[in-house]
Amino acid sequence: MSLTVESIAAQEEACRLPSFDSNVAWEIGNIIRTNLQKFTRPAVVYVAHANSSQLLFFATSKPGTLPDNMHWVKRKEAVVLRWGRSTMGMRLSLQARGKTLQETFEMNDPSIYAVHGGGFPVKVKGVEGVVGVIVVSGLTQEDDHAVIVDGIKEYLAKNS
Repeated sequence: MSLTVESIAAQEEACRLPSFDSNVAWEIGNIIRTNLQKFTRPAVVYVAHANSSQLLFFATSKPGTLPDNMHWVKRKEAVVLRWGRSTMGMRLSLQARGKTLQETFEMNDPSIYAVHGGGFPVKVKGVEGVVGVIVVSGLTQEDDHAVIVDGIKEYLAKNS
C-alpha cells in the first residue's frame, strides 16, 4: 500500500483504542517487540503517556541498538506530542507542500524534532487529543511506522 496523507489519517483513525492505561501499553509494546524480532536490524519500542511522558514500556528487539536510537525516539515523540499526529503523516503533509519542518515552523534547531516515520499518537475513542505516544526506531521509517500500525491493529483484533 502506498502511503499518502489520507491513508495515514485513516490508519490513525482506525487505530483509536477503547481505553489506554499501563496494561494496554504493556500489551501493545510486547506485540510490537515480538513483531520487530522478524526483522534483521535491531530496533527499540517506546510507549509513554502524553501528559507527562511517563514511560510505560521500553524494550529492544535484539542486541545491537545504540544510544542514537533513543535520540530518534525523543525527536519523534516531540513531533507527535506537539502536532498530535504520526511522524509519517507529518512528513508526507510537509512533502506534499514542498516544505520542511524548519521552513514551515521557522525552527532553527532540527535536533528537537524528527519527521521520520515511527512516531504514532495513541488516541482513545471519545477522548479529545493524544493520550499517549508509541515510537519505534531502528528500521526504515516505513517499517518503523508499519510495525506500530500492525501492532495496534493486532491488539484491537485480540481485544474487540
